[in-house]
Amino acid sequence: MKILFAGSGTGGHFYPLIAVAEELRRIAKEERLIEPQLYFAGPSPYDKDALIENEITFLKVPAGKLRRYISIHNILDAWKTAVGICWGLVTVFRIFPDVVFSKGGYTSVPIVFAARFFGIPVVIHESDSRPGRANLWAAKFAKRIAISYPTAAQFFPPEKTALTGNPTRKEIREPQKAGARQYLKLEEGTPVILILGGSQGAKRINETILDMLPEMIQEYEIIHQTGTAHIDDIRKTAGVILEKNPLAGRYHPFAYLAPLSMKMSAGVASLVISRAGSTIFEIAQWGIPSIILPLTQDVSHDQLHNAITYAKSGACLVVEDANLTPHVLLEAIRRILGSEAERTAMSEAAKEFGKRDAATIIARELISMGLKHDGISVKSTPTPETREKTNTSAGDVVEENTASVSGISGQETIGTTPDSIPSNITASPSGTKKARDEFVHPFSIGPH
Repeated sequence: MKILFAGSGTGGHFYPLIAVAEELRRIAKEERLIEPQLYFAGPSPYDKDALIENEITFLKVPAGKLRRYISIHNILDAWKTAVGICWGLVTVFRIFPDVVFSKGGYTSVPIVFAARFFGIPVVIHESDSRPGRANLWAAKFAKRIAISYPTAAQFFPPEKTALTGNPTRKEIREPQKAGARQYLKLEEGTPVILILGGSQGAKRINETILDMLPEMIQEYEIIHQTGTAHIDDIRKTAGVILEKNPLAGRYHPFAYLAPLSMKMSAGVASLVISRAGSTIFEIAQWGIPSIILPLTQDVSHDQLHNAITYAKSGACLVVEDANLTPHVLLEAIRRILGSEAERTAMSEAAKEFGKRDAATIIARELISMGLKHDGISVKSTPTPETREKTNTSAGDVVEENTASVSGISGQETIGTTPDSIPSNITASPSGTKKARDEFVHPFSIGPH
């Protein structure tokens, strides 16, 4: 069985693919299936080590980006897109995978186009509360659509859409407390704040933290992921700001947090400050209260919506970029860390929001579809749990259909007729289906 991954450009697209790859190999080994052949196609490998560790073959396929603003690069990238589609057709024909799994983004377009051309099943995953253009296009012919936020359901056909959450790598899924303070050289007993600006860092966050440093280290230890492009300047600036300060050792800047360092940082952190990308789901699975600082909408059309959706669950506070000042951020930090009751409530809300089995659900569906496309008979038989009833958080009763598909179990499904659409989906005046913001009950990919 051959599975082709597409969609990269950022860690938020790439690392969920790695999480699914890990589960594909684990399931194949545990259930004694033939080990799948995994491929990743894109303009660059993004993280060569991760591909090698997971035995994923990289296939270079160029792609052009369509920007939302007028730019000469749009003309140049139109040509690159055309070349990429031709290249994608050749690449997909050469390996002819049994299923394509796409995370969206402009880099996925050539591969998804080729899969559609050759009639290869496509499964897509949308990380954001509002889908990007690539996934909206791919949804028209995708066999399955997995989403991370319930509010994204309104944009996709309900009969093939599943609220799975966002896949996270097993190496950072579980925080590690044992030995973490010693490893990270932290004081005992001082609350720890973990600041994540993404793999590239975040200049606005970095500048705000530097302005706050003298006050912050009076009360907290700071683990600050700055991004590789900013680490040298930040270390120099922090050195000047904290010169002769006896508590300067409480500030710990890192260009990048490797998986072990990330696990240990999560193990000791009392609070996380982060952008509103896919890191939200890692924070949620850790069960740590957070302050989310979304990018402005002119920079990212989805981060503000992601942050607001997460905040409605009760798991975080949101500080918009226009309001991001040292005073506002410090007050938010003190509010959360000064109230044990609020921290506990936010932690519980985060755990409820995070879905730990996202990678497993998606991997099993890919295996099921891959086996079918490969010509292996897959028979669905009901299990004793069929039609088990469960109450949602909104008080609705949803019938859960559970079936075993060649050892691959499904969970609650969204039906294929209007009558089977659960009550969390309501019709808006325009005729579209809208997910209520308070709906958080998970459902899994529907029947074939």
